[in-house]
Formats: sequence, structure tokens, C-alpha cells
Amino acid sequence: MKIEDNFLDQDEFKEIQGSFLGKEIPWHYSDTVVYGKDDSGKIKGVIKDGNFQFVHMFYTQHAPISPYLEKLNPILEKIRPTALYRIKANLITSTIEPVKHDFHVDIGNYDNPERETIYPEKLKIFTTSIFYLNTNDGFTELEDGTIINSVENRFVTFPANIKHRGTSCTDKNIRMVINFNYIK
Repeated sequence: MKIEDNFLDQDEFKEIQGSFLGKEIPWHYSDTVVYGKDDSGKIKGVIKDGNFQFVHMFYTQHAPISPYLEKLNPILEKIRPTALYRIKANLITSTIEPVKHDFHVDIGNYDNPERETIYPEKLKIFTTSIFYLNTNDGFTELEDGTIINSVENRFVTFPANIKHRGTSCTDKNIRMVINFNYIK
């Protein structure tokens, strides 16, 4: 895992942050944060208090789908991926008490919950990175217990086969991140 603070220069960061915090980027409601299986093994959205989010999908399954993708060029120029798989922004609203979402990997069942996650050996070729757009008391937790606090302009990178989860925040109106899934 690699944590890079002040990932972008301040002007580039403020421009990206302003686009997301303003009215420029459209957000879409999602009634789940993580898909899962119920006790019988049936795929379902994991629904519980505070387990919803707003998303903006930029790129999925190797294809751009947002006219706002160019806003992320400063980040893409720094990470220089060989191939992109998915780029998705998440906006989670505050909750009175922190809500921890379920552990997951980003690649596999997000776009089609009826399908199983990509074979674990294939996941090893992918990288997951998270770019934090605002500072708040929410965090990302890796399955081994590592906590990465939400600090604006922080960029965290780890292998895509590492399970992780996010949380809501309680001290700001929103917690906002952009997830990148790619081959280095």
C-alpha cells in the first residue's frame, strides 16, 4: 500500500474539488454502497441505515462514459495507467453515528451483481487507488485493519485483490472519493 499526501499541486486539486463540490458534476442516487449475498446465497443490495450513496461513473469496463472524464487528466497523467477498467466517484452523506460499509473489492460484481467477482488470479494484475476530495472523520479500512483517514488531496494505492471498505462521516455534510481501477 502507498499513501501520497498533497498528490496534486494545489491549483489542480482545487479545480477538481470545485467541480465535484459545485453544480458541474451530476450525481446519481444508488440505494446500495456494496452488493452482497443474503443468508441463502442470493445476490442482493446490502441495505441498512446510511448504506446509500451518490455516484458519478466516469469510466467502466475499459470505456469512457462521462463527458467529465477530462477533469481527471491531472490524476491520470500522474498515475499513467497502461489500461483503465473503472473510475467512479462516490459521495456519501453524513450520518449521526459512523456507518461502516461491507468489505469488498471494486472489480467484479459492482456492475452486474448476478456475476461473481473476477477470478482472484486475474484481480492480481489490477491496482485500486482512492483519491480523497475532502477531509472528514470518515476513513477507508483494509481487511487487515489498516485505517486510511479521509484527507483531501490524498491518493492511496493498493492491489485490487485487497478487500476494503469505506465509512460515512459525522463531522462534515459529505465524504467524497474517486476510485480508480486500472493496470499499471
